[in-house]
Amino acid sequence: MSKLKLAILFVVDYWRLVMDAKYNPLRFVGDPTLQTYFMMALFAMWSVYFGFLASHYFGWVNYSTFTSILIHVAVLIPIGFTNAVFKDAERDKAKWLKNWRDDATRHYFKSNS
Repeated sequence: MSKLKLAILFVVDYWRLVMDAKYNPLRFVGDPTLQTYFMMALFAMWSVYFGFLASHYFGWVNYSTFTSILIHVAVLIPIGFTNAVFKDAERDKAKWLKNWRDDATRHYFKSNS
């Protein structure tokens, strides 16, 4: 299995652990509106945090919270789109996704044996 396919599966699986309310601890919050609010608040908090961290380590001047949030959105949109494609493929039981998962499982067991 190619490293690119493994990387894509890795990103999708870990995206769901953090960003999908079906998998993360916010699934226990019964109201979808509150789930969305908490996800947006966490998103804003982490965008600012990583922006401050990057501005410190890279010595950037004129740090802007708004720019940091835009950059994070620019990264998250393609990841979200990829996740949507994979969810659609799972729902439709796409053969290519089953093959990818089977290859990833074989690769995992082969590399860990």
